[in-house]
Amino acid sequence: MLIQASHQNRAVRSFVIFCFVCMALVGVSLPVEAAVDPYVRQYLQVSDPVPVVISDRGETRLFSADDMIAGKKLFELHCASCHVGGSTLPNPEVSLSLEKLKQAIPPRDTVEQLVKFMRQPMSYDGSEDSLLCREVPESWLSQAEVENLAAFILRAAEKAKGWGTANF
Repeated sequence: MLIQASHQNRAVRSFVIFCFVCMALVGVSLPVEAAVDPYVRQYLQVSDPVPVVISDRGETRLFSADDMIAGKKLFELHCASCHVGGSTLPNPEVSLSLEKLKQAIPPRDTVEQLVKFMRQPMSYDGSEDSLLCREVPESWLSQAEVENLAAFILRAAEKAKGWGTANF
């Protein structure tokens, strides 16, 4: 009886694997909730699209979990070496907290404003070009990529506990 059950389990497993292989060959995919990055889901509270302020007029745009994941990956790749957890290593007084982004001149607390800063970095008081932050030209990151990056930073500044502080 035990041998017969073992053969049945192998047959079921083989059939399930066969089904997944067939589905992959014809391009069928199953929705995968687990694909949402745990940080994006838990700390940024994004599983469905969320509104992020895009302009100083208060307009918002929806950013999906995929957009936030893409922004997070870009942040990790290009920004995290100086902005660990939203703090700023070269100048610790000026972090990526929402409060500090709002107080910058001009403010950097919307997607448009943060993208503008990334395209042409200025000092915190807006008086001169910033040499501490890399310029992000269109040839390096597309408009969509830099908007996802900005949306990730702003969502983290709004939702992630400890973002932009020394105690993350």
